[in-house]
Amino acid sequence: MQTYTLTDARNKHGEVFDKAAIEPVLLTKQSRPSHVIISADSYQKLINRLQELEDMQLVQNAETALSQSEMVGTEAFTSALEHLANGAA
Repeated sequence: MQTYTLTDARNKHGEVFDKAAIEPVLLTKQSRPSHVIISADSYQKLINRLQELEDMQLVQNAETALSQSEMVGTEAFTSALEHLANGAA
């Protein structure tokens, strides 16, 4: 990843944006990372991948909850409701 100071980025903005079209560009302020510039296409790909990973995590969480549930199936659910309706703990 190419690195530019904020001052260099102001002075060489054309070069910075041309480089950012190819790969992320790191901007530094007082020798510390400050910003990263990426193309809109790269940004959209990152967002899409993040959404895919979040969806995968939600599915995994649901599968885990279902596998650990004691109330699997209609009979167990109906029985639990009947116990609750009859005041059983």
